Amino acid sequence: MKTFRIAIISFLLALLCTTAWAKAINVKSLGAKADGKTMATKVIQKAIDQVSAAGGGSVIISGGTFLSGPIELKSGVDLHIDADATLLASPDIKDFPNRTDARHYDTDALPRRRNAAFIYADEAENIAISGRGRIDCNGQYHICPVPDDEYRGGWPFKRIHPTEQTLPRVVFFAGCRYVTVTDVTMVNQPAGWSYWVHDCDFVHFDRCKILSDMRFPNNDGIHINCSRDVTVSNCIIEAGDDAVIVRANSRSLKEPRICERVVVTNCTLKSWAYAIRLGWSNDGHIRNCIFSNLVITKSWLGIGIDFPRPGYNNDFGLESSLIEEIIFSNIIMDEIYECPLHMYVYPDESVKFEGVRNIYFTDVHARSLCGIEIFSPEDHPYENLVFTNCSFTKVPPSVFTLDEDTRRRRDAMGEGDCRGSHIENVKGLIFNNTVFRE
Repeated sequence: MKTFRIAIISFLLALLCTTAWAKAINVKSLGAKADGKTMATKVIQKAIDQVSAAGGGSVIISGGTFLSGPIELKSGVDLHIDADATLLASPDIKDFPNRTDARHYDTDALPRRRNAAFIYADEAENIAISGRGRIDCNGQYHICPVPDDEYRGGWPFKRIHPTEQTLPRVVFFAGCRYVTVTDVTMVNQPAGWSYWVHDCDFVHFDRCKILSDMRFPNNDGIHINCSRDVTVSNCIIEAGDDAVIVRANSRSLKEPRICERVVVTNCTLKSWAYAIRLGWSNDGHIRNCIFSNLVITKSWLGIGIDFPRPGYNNDFGLESSLIEEIIFSNIIMDEIYECPLHMYVYPDESVKFEGVRNIYFTDVHARSLCGIEIFSPEDHPYENLVFTNCSFTKVPPSVFTLDEDTRRRRDAMGEGDCRGSHIENVKGLIFNNTVFRE
C-alpha cells in the first residue's frame, strides 16, 4: 500500500511539474539558439503548440537574438520577448510563402492576395505579444534605393520583389478575440504593414513602439479593419505609410462587418503619409471612434478621411462607405508638410459613397505647409462637421527644418503645392472659436 501511495504522489508531482513547465516555456530549454544565425522557427512553434495544448501560458524568448521564419500564435499563448531579446525575421522572402490553411478569410480577396506574415493568428483567443524586447523585421533585405531618374516624390526606397511576393504584414491577427500587444518594440519593417487587425474583437495595444524606417514604402503602423472594441494607448508610432488606419473592407470576409468602437489615445505619431486615416475605396461602415491626446509631428498629412477610386491588388471594398460619430480631441499637429486635415471623395461613379456625418474636432491645433481640404460631391455632402477651439496655421516652408529626404521629396513635388484651405459641399458646418491663419 505504501509503495502504491508513493507511486501516486510521484505521478501527481510529475504531472504538476509538467503542467507548470508547459505553461511557461523558455524556447532555449527546447534547444533554440540565440545566435541570430540558427533558424529557431520549429522550436518556437513547438513551444507555442505545447503551451496552447496545455491550456495556455507564456512562451519566453530571452537572452539573445532568435532568427525565425513565420510562426503561428495559438489560443491561450503569450509570446513574451524579454528586454534582452530580439525576435529576428528571416531575410529570405522564400521563407514566407502564402499559407494554405486560412480559415477566417478568402486569401484571393486580400490586398496583394497574400496572407503571409511573420507572426500569424487565425481565429485564436486570449493571445498576447508582450515584453520589452524587439521584433526586428530585417527589412533592409527587401528594399533598394530609388534611382534619381525614377524618383517622383514618393518613397526614397522601393521593393526588390514583385508586390505579390513581398511580406505584406509583420503581425496578422484574423478573426481573433481578446488580443493584447504590450511594451514590444518593432523595427525595420520590410515594406509591409506592422500590425493588421482583421475582423477581430477586444484588441488592446499599450506602450508599444513601432519604429519603421519612414523611407520604406507601405510600412503602415496599426491597420484596424472591420474590428470592434480596439484600443491603442501610450504608443509611439513612426510609419513609412499611414500610422493608424481604421477601415471597413469586408471584401475577404464571409459577410460585411462594421468597424466600430476604436479608441486611440495618448500616442505620438509620425508618418510619410497620413498619421491617422479613416476609410478607403468602397469601405463599409465605420462608427463610434475617438482619437484623443495625440501629438503628430513631421508627417506629410495629419488626419485623413479619404475615398479614392478603387485601385489595384484588391485593396478596396465592395460596399458603400459610411463614416459617422467620430471625435478628434486634444490633438497637436506640427511640421505637417501638406494638409493637417484632408477629407476627400473622388468624384467618380466607381466610388461608392453613402456619407460622412457627425464628425467633431475639439482642441485640434496644427501648423502646416498647406491648409485643410474638405470636399464631397454635391449629391452626397458631408453632414454636421463641428470645430470647437481649433486653430490651423499655414506657414512657409522656411519655418520648418527639413531633413534631406523630406527636402528631396518636396523638391520633386514642387513648391507650388502649398495651397490654402478649401471647403466645399458640407451641410451643417460649425466653427466655434476656431481660427485659420494663412
